Amino acid sequence: MIIPCIDLMGRKVVQLVQGREKFLELPDPLAVLEKFSEYPEIQVIDLDAAMGGKPQADLVHDLCRRKPCRVGGGIRSIERAQEVLAAGAKKVIVGSAAFTRLGIRREFLRPLAAAIPREQIMIGVDCRGDHVAIHGWRETLPMTSAEALPQLEPYASEFLCTYIDAEGQLQGTNLEWFRRLRSFTRLPITAAGGITTDEEIQALEQLGMNAALGMAIYRKVFPELFARYPSGPAEESSSA
Repeated sequence: MIIPCIDLMGRKVVQLVQGREKFLELPDPLAVLEKFSEYPEIQVIDLDAAMGGKPQADLVHDLCRRKPCRVGGGIRSIERAQEVLAAGAKKVIVGSAAFTRLGIRREFLRPLAAAIPREQIMIGVDCRGDHVAIHGWRETLPMTSAEALPQLEPYASEFLCTYIDAEGQLQGTNLEWFRRLRSFTRLPITAAGGITTDEEIQALEQLGMNAALGMAIYRKVFPELFARYPSGPAEESSSA
């Protein structure tokens, strides 16, 4: 299944390269959602909340009312997770809050899984060079994906795994990395990070994985915004 991504910042939809450089900005999230009407589920990430700012709760609620959404961004407490689910989210995505500098943050995950049905919890495992990265990918932990996924299984129903090295560049992803992930966990995986071609999507489907698409699906739905950079954001960086 293809899952389009709507990343919110300042009440606009944005696409960032490597989680930092803004490449695309669209002013009407509900209009963007309408463009994705053919897809059964949407991934919504509240970047303002993720960065410690005020959650865009009313906007997330409006999106969830119109379409089944999995929602992440700033899920650092049980109360916040419950608020997002009460707003209509199908699942919450827990990211950096699942980890400490020493490993898995069980003192948070255990009560979270006790307070919320496990089938409504996803955990994001974002990796740079196969090491888990947290706090907006600014900090990389010693922990690898092979170490993280089995330890996180008791607390989630699904993983969102992002290959950071390719994220936002439209240059393709690392299918071999995702193949290795499949051997580390029995839980469903949604793959993200640089997924660009139909062949990659099909290869992930053969592994039993969903594909969360950001830049690639925006290029398809809003081709006029990419007219200057036919090869994608990486071309802009190389020509700067």
